[in-house]
Amino acid sequence: MRKNIGYIVAGFSFLYGIAGLLWTFTGKGYPFGTGDPYLDGAGDAAFDLNILGLTTHDGAAPYIAGLGFLGAIVAFLMARGAGRGATRGVLLALGWIYAAGLTVVVQDYRPLMMVAYTPIIAVGKAFFGWPEGVGWSQVVPWATVNLLLLMLAGAGFAITAIMYRRRTGNAINLVRFGRPAVITAMIVPLIYAATRWIWALGWGLGLDPEMYRRGQEEGLWLAGASLASMGIGGAILTLGLLRPWGERFPRWMLGLAGKRVPINLAVIPGVLVGVLTLSAGVMYIRMAISQGIGDKWMTNAPETLWPLWGLGLIVGAIAYRQRRLATEAAQEAEAVNEVKAAKQAHAATALTNATALTNPNANTAQPTPAAKAAG
Repeated sequence: MRKNIGYIVAGFSFLYGIAGLLWTFTGKGYPFGTGDPYLDGAGDAAFDLNILGLTTHDGAAPYIAGLGFLGAIVAFLMARGAGRGATRGVLLALGWIYAAGLTVVVQDYRPLMMVAYTPIIAVGKAFFGWPEGVGWSQVVPWATVNLLLLMLAGAGFAITAIMYRRRTGNAINLVRFGRPAVITAMIVPLIYAATRWIWALGWGLGLDPEMYRRGQEEGLWLAGASLASMGIGGAILTLGLLRPWGERFPRWMLGLAGKRVPINLAVIPGVLVGVLTLSAGVMYIRMAISQGIGDKWMTNAPETLWPLWGLGLIVGAIAYRQRRLATEAAQEAEAVNEVKAAKQAHAATALTNATALTNPNANTAQPTPAAKAAG
């Protein structure tokens, strides 16, 4: 799967280019700007929410088609390991531009909200009939699904670029940045969680009283606290990137105690959550620059720290992977050397025993001439 990810990304990018052509001529299904129900009619604020929030299908879709086809070529060439010298540099640069553009630049907070709230709403609907009047089409609308698909494609471009660099050069070692990155990724969600639980527990700090009352009636602050609790749980799990129980399952986990934690079990969720929070945080920073924080400091200021959370998770997870792989490679090499040494010792012992059996007097001391004369 990992070896083919470049080809998968190339295929997705090509299909997205075709979608761009269809949007150019028909406009049907265009998921940005005027084609996004969430942003359509928001006026200039649409740009603050999403950088493509003011686009139209006839103005933007042709460029989307061209970028889709170019991305397919870039991903395909990197997957093939093509290019040396300046060509290699250009491919890497384009790969990372696509990765950053798709995972951060064109994104907003909706993919994070969808991923975070979907399990909460699923449980609420299944057991409590909550929230009332909210359908699945509102939880997972096409425009948000499209953003999530682009985010995954951007992550695919990043992985393809990393693998391409590894095949044609040296990988960047992030191990020394792992500890500060993980600590940062733990502090930020705890700050965010503290603000949301303050509201859930009855204090409308930093909020308009009427707005706070309506939020209480609608269960808004409880939902926010639920999301914040996921952040607290995530912060605890993030600590595992530094602790021994992040490499071996702890003793209280029946059936898994002492077993090796699969590396990707920690890395994939860490990178995914990191990308989601990074992209959402960039949107909040864009809004803060455009609109200012003003009296909404308690509402929006904690979210402007999310890029630090996301980057910390991404760097911490990659550093964890590099450290685990290096440690396990060293342990494997040591085990191989021990086996070789044991085999050599066994062979030497067998040779000695064989020599003794075939020539019993080989090690018997012969009398010297002086001893013979004395006798």
